[in-house]
Amino acid sequence: MICQRLTDVAGSSRYFLEGIVAYANESKIGTLDVPAEIIERHGAVSAETAEAMAAGMRARAHTDYAISITGIAGPTGGSAEKPVGTVFIGYADADLTKSFKIVLPGDRYLIRWRSSQAALDYLRRQILKK
Repeated sequence: MICQRLTDVAGSSRYFLEGIVAYANESKIGTLDVPAEIIERHGAVSAETAEAMAAGMRARAHTDYAISITGIAGPTGGSAEKPVGTVFIGYADADLTKSFKIVLPGDRYLIRWRSSQAALDYLRRQILKK
């Protein structure tokens, strides 16, 4: 959804290089170089995985910035510890790799859209700081 939203803008090829949907753990590990032990220890939906995904995307694409999202959009898959709507957004630049957690209401579409909005807004605010 982030890729679609960014490339819906005419001229986006000036600033958008690539995006990856690394849905399965094997893809996170193989494509984004997320260490398997991070997923095993913390889970695919975790701050650590979100940070590793963002760092891996930045390294892969050789970009100034990268963002990532990992979460539970539902309607199934949630737990008491990580209910449906739990999302971790990762961010990486040359000086900082971090993540934050949000818990979003809504159906699957709304959780995904709100996640993309939060990630893009965070990226925008980080770029404006530079």
